[in-house]
Amino acid sequence: MNLTEDHKELKSLVRKFAEDEIRPIANELDQTGRFPIEVYRKLGELGFFGICVPENLGGAGLDVLNYALVMEELSRGYASVADQCGLVELIATLLVDYGTPQQQKQILSDVLSFKKIVAYCITEPEAGTDVAGIRSVATKTDNGWLLNGQKVWIHNGPIADLGFVLAKTDPDAGHHGMSVFMVDLNADGVTKGKKESKLGQCASPVGALTFDNVQLSENALLGKEGKGFPIMMNVLNKGRVGIASLAVGIAQAGLEAALDYARQRKQFGREIAKFQGIQWLIADMAKDIEAARLLVHSAAIKMDNGENATKACSMAKCFASDIAVARTSDAIQIFGGSGYIRGFEVERLYRDAKITQIYEGTNQIQRTIIFRELDKMGALND
Repeated sequence: MNLTEDHKELKSLVRKFAEDEIRPIANELDQTGRFPIEVYRKLGELGFFGICVPENLGGAGLDVLNYALVMEELSRGYASVADQCGLVELIATLLVDYGTPQQQKQILSDVLSFKKIVAYCITEPEAGTDVAGIRSVATKTDNGWLLNGQKVWIHNGPIADLGFVLAKTDPDAGHHGMSVFMVDLNADGVTKGKKESKLGQCASPVGALTFDNVQLSENALLGKEGKGFPIMMNVLNKGRVGIASLAVGIAQAGLEAALDYARQRKQFGREIAKFQGIQWLIADMAKDIEAARLLVHSAAIKMDNGENATKACSMAKCFASDIAVARTSDAIQIFGGSGYIRGFEVERLYRDAKITQIYEGTNQIQRTIIFRELDKMGALND
């Protein structure tokens, strides 16, 4: 798929940033779990946050394809960094699409500059894929709202300043009784859980949030009351393009590491890259990564063209994350015993890849969405 010169220029710019600023510290971030605020502030200064946010609102005003390119290149450096870029894009999209001018003015610039760390808060102990199962409740008061409930596995939960929280405002109305609230996570009544110890993407903190009679102003409501479910779901197509791109970046880094190692490692008197078995592994890695990348770009272009991109986004996310896990496993195989040792890049990439099959909608639910979209069309060859 041909990229414009502007696309290529941005891709090159982000790749250089990832090579200079991210890859050199990726192993340290993985081992310590440190949150590299200095990297995120630089990304904000360079305009890599809010890629699709209109220029008049402080963003870059670029298309979804550009966003996909940024996510892939950042992830090629380290997936935890790309994860933050994707989270900011998700929250910024919510504000652009559903925020009032006052909310945009008060919040958006701080989000894009990373002065405020944000969190997207849906998942609960009894509600993951089944969003209708959430139990958090916002009760209307004379001055606004009173929020009670708990969220789990929330990215940035332990450190975030601002949460976009889905809660029930009419518990008897199912999907039609939910609303989204912007919550100061440093306010009275908010408890941040401990940072969880994770398999991969260790520098992207995850934890629980508990809300105990948290007082919210009327201005805390994002969009219309009762429209929270479609509001949160409507941004997920872009989110899935982002995670698919992130998965491609992980897999690409694995391919490059494996190819470089195969050219250096010698067995039986010659480089292992000269053995057919290794060549076939690397060839399969390359073709699957290219196929995933093309699916991602196709989905992004559909979004940019205003087409129904639901099926394309789910296909891209599902395929890219599956091949990221499978092909980083192949990279470890090429490295042999070395690939199984902490400190080698391919070992980290394999761990970082796994979560891409789970967050932003599990790959099982992606397959359900794909079939549902096919079934709607009445044809399986569209």
